[in-house]
Amino acid sequence: MFPVEEKYNLNNQIRKAAVSCTANIAEGYGRFHYKDTIRFYMISRGSMNELKDHLITCLDLKYIGESLFNEGLTSEDTARKTLNGYINFVKRRMRNEE
Repeated sequence: MFPVEEKYNLNNQIRKAAVSCTANIAEGYGRFHYKDTIRFYMISRGSMNELKDHLITCLDLKYIGESLFNEGLTSEDTARKTLNGYINFVKRRMRNEE
């Protein structure tokens, strides 16, 4: 899929961004204050955008085809919408407890 020279560059960046998405959600969930929790969820959303950018780069460099690219975009879009919904849920809970 990737040329040998990308094994530790773009390939590694993609893995780190993907792991960062879920790791920041987990860390945010473990926080005891809503604002801190939301901050980690926003960081996760940033990692999702980074992952999307890497997918675009992979397509531009012809490391992946249109089909895999579209599958990745669909997955990223679904995850981002789900996370945005959860962020809004947490914000509503925060407002209700103030």
